[in-house]
Amino acid sequence: MAPLRDILTIKPRILFVGINPSLRSEQVGHHFASPGNPFWRLLYTARLIPEELTCDDDARLTEYGLALTNLCARATRSAAELTTDEMNRGKRTLERKIRKANPQVVAFVGISIFRRFFGVAAGDGAGLKRETIDSARVFVLPNPSGLNASFPGFKDKLVWFNQLREFVESEFPDSNSN
Repeated sequence: MAPLRDILTIKPRILFVGINPSLRSEQVGHHFASPGNPFWRLLYTARLIPEELTCDDDARLTEYGLALTNLCARATRSAAELTTDEMNRGKRTLERKIRKANPQVVAFVGISIFRRFFGVAAGDGAGLKRETIDSARVFVLPNPSGLNASFPGFKDKLVWFNQLREFVESEFPDSNSN
């Protein structure tokens, strides 16, 4: 199986960054493909996209000024299987991708990936951060996985996807919107 392909465009409103693909995503060749992962429903319900998409439609994100990549390309059952070396290499690669794409907002999909990227041991969780990457603002979303005990329900996660949309609409009102 080939690594999952990034969904990238130049100057997206939001570049979503996951930690790494699931085995299911690698198997079917689409992002956030695990049946219990509500990522696509969250995007639609939060009005970040104007129509319901599924993982099969992931390439269509660019139609809405959105992009998607991962810190590490290797699919695993759990992110805990990733090595420190893989994550360090992934960070350098991700920095290059961010510079090239030049997004308005980098949305880390998971608090742990934000902490890993910035070397933050602990601290505040989801939401807008003071950190930036080049000119991009940084926002942290909870990991949408059903295994996320800190944000167990759909509504617990939706709050943050709504806040991301509200931030982008208020901070970048002239950007290509839905």
